[in-house]
Amino acid sequence: MPTYRGGRHEHGQNFFTDHTIIDQIVDLVAVSTGPIIEIGPGRGALTFPLQQLARPLTAIEIDARNASWLQQRSNGNTTVIHDDFLQWHMPTTEHTVVGKVPFHLTTAILRRVLHAADWTHAVLLVQWEVARRRAGIGGATMMTAQWWPWVDFRLQTRVPATAFTPRPNVDGGLLAMSRRPEPLVDANDQSTYRRFVHTVFTGKGHGLEAIVNRRIPPGRRQRIKRWMADEGIHPRALPKDLTAPQWAKLFRTALDHGWSAGPARK
Repeated sequence: MPTYRGGRHEHGQNFFTDHTIIDQIVDLVAVSTGPIIEIGPGRGALTFPLQQLARPLTAIEIDARNASWLQQRSNGNTTVIHDDFLQWHMPTTEHTVVGKVPFHLTTAILRRVLHAADWTHAVLLVQWEVARRRAGIGGATMMTAQWWPWVDFRLQTRVPATAFTPRPNVDGGLLAMSRRPEPLVDANDQSTYRRFVHTVFTGKGHGLEAIVNRRIPPGRRQRIKRWMADEGIHPRALPKDLTAPQWAKLFRTALDHGWSAGPARK
């Protein structure tokens, strides 16, 4: 039987019953189109309201008992699959992803969703701090920066720990993600761009200017300095401080001025 790593505590799930949050999730899903994929439906607190949208709904449930219970009570538009979402093969046609993510698997499931090519919208209830960082509030993570040119991350609301049963140790956050209609970086440059972001985030130097200049020929570093001044970016700013458009512009500017992914330049 499939199992989320980390042992049983309802398979790492804390079920939520706050109807205000459930209604908000359904409203966010309602603006999307196409089939819906639900992660970890449990006993259907969100599944049954989603059925009111009258769209094909596939619920991926890791607990065999919950999967059987839910399938017997779902309508004809709903298919319940007993499987581990991390192992399940996602559709290759457009769809929307929704669900309450087990907090200890937040990063793994977010990576799974982001690397899938065909979803258009995702509405996920995750840890509060993760939701904030993914949305770039208080500083973006490397994962967010690597996907920002193609995915818009928005923090919708904070969900108190009291909205879950059993009660977790931290609050949740409702994170909405959608594909950008006009990507900030060409899709053909995805691999190069993500390597670029990784190199900048892990690079050495006291601030963004120093980090980037270690990969730029000495004769062209003044142009990076000028670009940062035009953008209002302090030389000691950190990679986490950039916005999505600034990451895209920095990528193009650095490559245009001799960026090297190899050893740092003297």
